[in-house]
Amino acid sequence: MLKKEDYDRLKAAAAEYFKKAGIAVTEKEMSAFQVAEYDLGCVDTIGLELIEYVNTERCCAKELVLLPGQICPEHRHPPVCGEVGKEETFRCRYGTVYLYVEGEPAEQIQAQIPEGFADVLTCRHEIVLHPGEQ
Repeated sequence: MLKKEDYDRLKAAAAEYFKKAGIAVTEKEMSAFQVAEYDLGCVDTIGLELIEYVNTERCCAKELVLLPGQICPEHRHPPVCGEVGKEETFRCRYGTVYLYVEGEPAEQIQAQIPEGFADVLTCRHEIVLHPGEQ
């Protein structure tokens, strides 16, 4: 479970990155700020910070912040009950994002896989995003 001091620390750090990226965030949006820590107890390694604009069964729009050293775990949005799964589009607004998806593996990935997670973080096709790229 995420401690309040960790939530506050991560929220403040994410707010700084929104500012660096020139993303205007309202007080209402910040009051609904989220930290995704995936119940793994290692949010500084596997976790992310986000503001959610829209999230329906078919579409979502979010601003995600990965702080230095954080990764988002592999996941899927498969078809469920005959409904197509969600698509995701990632756009880098600041810094560099290393995105890993299924496909031809890179010879050497640039990310550091946290100890104990190599068996579940298996995608090695690397897409590098810089500001403005998606």
